[in-house]
Amino acid sequence: MNPAIDLPLWAAIPAAVFLVIGATLALIGSFGLARIPTFFERLHAPTLGTSWGVAGIAICSMIVSTVVTGRPIIHELLIAIFIMITTPVTLMLLGRAVLYRHQAEKAEAEMRRAALERAERALDPKGAED
Repeated sequence: MNPAIDLPLWAAIPAAVFLVIGATLALIGSFGLARIPTFFERLHAPTLGTSWGVAGIAICSMIVSTVVTGRPIIHELLIAIFIMITTPVTLMLLGRAVLYRHQAEKAEAEMRRAALERAERALDPKGAED
């Protein structure tokens, strides 16, 4: 006996809808991660795929597990909530770290450029006369 085959229609339809929605969102997030060119633009796509994609698949799993076992199964909901809370926070922290690094590298490059200009002015006799 296969429980998936014996799943009633009233449970199979919402489970299939949530599974398709979750898988579609995860696929869109994956495509976004692959196609978007810059790091800062890429931060949104994986968040969408991970958060809402996992939530849809977890809801599908909750429906099927509850119907098959005959008792409420909610631990998938706890997993989905944990992922939906931690993923955006993690990506915000990652984005801030990269922004800080980008600003530090930009400041360092500006300092190098200014030092090079000072050295060129010191070595250039024409610049000293002006």
